[in-house]
Amino acid sequence: MTEQLTFIVYASRAAEPFDHDDLVDLLSQSRVNNSRDGITGMLVYRDLDFVQILEGPDAAVRALLERIGRDPRHSDVRVLLEEQTTERKYAAWSMGYEPTAPGDGSDGAVDALRTADDDATTRESADALGGWFHGRAGGSTDRPAPVTGG
Repeated sequence: MTEQLTFIVYASRAAEPFDHDDLVDLLSQSRVNNSRDGITGMLVYRDLDFVQILEGPDAAVRALLERIGRDPRHSDVRVLLEEQTTERKYAAWSMGYEPTAPGDGSDGAVDALRTADDDATTRESADALGGWFHGRAGGSTDRPAPVTGG
């Protein structure tokens, strides 16, 4: 029997800028917790904006999203897309991360996700961001945060 998974894309705003050490701490703890809870996904951080894709067992994903909503490091947590699926798109990453830079191809997808007003547009933008992420990350798993701030 195939496991039913929940796939959620959310955006939030950092309460304060995250520097390299903040990102390393966040990613390290996320990877431990996500591995324990069977959650996979990816994180993009640009300026003060987070966009994250989470996938895993429904109860675990919902519990994580609730914790994120209570985390004082985040504000304006908004679920952009929620779907049920049987296939993971980010199975290799307990919390994959790729740094962004102006003009690197992530800008359009992040902006489109934050402004999408229907599920079809949100899904298209999430897929575009996922394609950018997979292209950058290649076959690596859970790359560390960038050496420079991000």
